[in-house]
Amino acid sequence: MDRNRFAPDRGLTTRMVITMFMIGLLYVVFVGALLALMRGSWPLILIIAGGLFVAQFWFSDRIAAFSMGAREVTPEQAPELHGVVDRICALADMPKPRVAISDSDVPNAFATGRNQKAAVVCATTGLLRRLEPDELEGVIAHELSHVAHKDVAVMTIASFLGVLAGLITRIGLWGGFRNNNDSNAAFAALVIPLVSGVVYAISFLLTRSLSRYRELSADRAAAQLTGRPSSLASALTKVTGQMSKIPTNDLRKAEPFNAFYFAPALSSRNGSDGGGSGMSLGRLFSTHPTLEQRLEQLARITLELGSR
Repeated sequence: MDRNRFAPDRGLTTRMVITMFMIGLLYVVFVGALLALMRGSWPLILIIAGGLFVAQFWFSDRIAAFSMGAREVTPEQAPELHGVVDRICALADMPKPRVAISDSDVPNAFATGRNQKAAVVCATTGLLRRLEPDELEGVIAHELSHVAHKDVAVMTIASFLGVLAGLITRIGLWGGFRNNNDSNAAFAALVIPLVSGVVYAISFLLTRSLSRYRELSADRAAAQLTGRPSSLASALTKVTGQMSKIPTNDLRKAEPFNAFYFAPALSSRNGSDGGGSGMSLGRLFSTHPTLEQRLEQLARITLELGSR
């Protein structure tokens, strides 16, 4: 088991286990229903489901990095970023991940990888240009805590299962019913899309709930490791404030990857504004807790560290 100095979070571990169990159970039931309704297409379903799942597990870090425009950089190309990663890894007693930069003015960072040895941590050029060294350390510590706690791998797999459910359904409907004159075909053609939608909706809500909690957990772990909650709070405030100055088109391109980012693009959609049921619904669908929640937690940690 990988060991490091990031504070363990039993609440996060429990939520990851429950999320993976529920989504895994949902997925098994869904595939079982497909096999029962589409008896003639079961080899195709199993091959595609198994192949895509294995590919996603082994290549998730490369897929995510490529999708978000990350390019790996050497210490000579990015000495400041490598220096920060070196310091945090030494402080956390964990292996150094690959370091990457994304050429984007959207100030953000993310980490991905199925384990510490296969991890990648990436910062955008917009983030590097805007943050002070101590603020950057807080952000990198936040991202590396995702790797140390393994929640980034769980998020990648959990998100993929919901997408896979829809993909299998489309393949089955396209290939399983075209030449199928069975009396159950019409019934299955109506029921399977409905079931697929339910599977996707449940997996979506489960991953969103886990995503919000893991961001608070990463803030806690980073603040406790570095001993400077105020630096992380400053980075959060600065990054969130700068988002409003980024062109909307750039934010929309980044929005699909919100669950992996340090701070969400188009954060006004995350329920921090407004009131009543609209605000509650926004928070239910959001990938991150509100800025107020994150700053309040960091303020409490500051008081705790001061009292020691």
